[in-house]
Amino acid sequence: MISESLAAPPSESRAITLKICHRVKSDARAEYESWLKRIIHVAAQYPGHLGVHILRPAEGHNDYEIALRFASHADAGRWLESAERKALINDALPAFREEEVIEIQSGIDYWFSPPSAPTNKQPVRWKQWLVTTSVIWPLTLLVPVLLTPLFALLPWLSTWGIRHGIVAASVVGLVVYVVMPRVVRLVAPWMFR
Repeated sequence: MISESLAAPPSESRAITLKICHRVKSDARAEYESWLKRIIHVAAQYPGHLGVHILRPAEGHNDYEIALRFASHADAGRWLESAERKALINDALPAFREEEVIEIQSGIDYWFSPPSAPTNKQPVRWKQWLVTTSVIWPLTLLVPVLLTPLFALLPWLSTWGIRHGIVAASVVGLVVYVVMPRVVRLVAPWMFR
């Protein structure tokens, strides 16, 4: 089940996240984990693939959440509609307790979606601003210091503009793939009340 149509994307060129929720049968977790490795490998081969983040269920639970990033709606659509993906989903159906749920989100909306998919409640904007600032601020102080040895070793990277680009790309990469998913999970009870 897909919660937003790919036929009428809000902006064709914006990166999007496919938030995919799978409810797995408790006796099929090992089989599902093996299948998950296969489908992630195949998805990574598709044009526009930007990465994947998996939230595995806590002990005693069996709901997986996969955040699959693509450079555009068109790239995500090609993956979702591909024969390869459809065949892989058919392979996994015996492990699912119910049909998969797919939400299509753009920008930073994915970070600020409730951890459990059934509700569409979004936190108030000031909370999003506060959490985003609290994550980015220390990284903008720390990353340039950590990259100083690299800039000293390769002085041409210290050129105005290039240095800023490397720092910005490092900060954004850390925010998107490492820090923000963990921070939002940590503050979720406060964010979503």
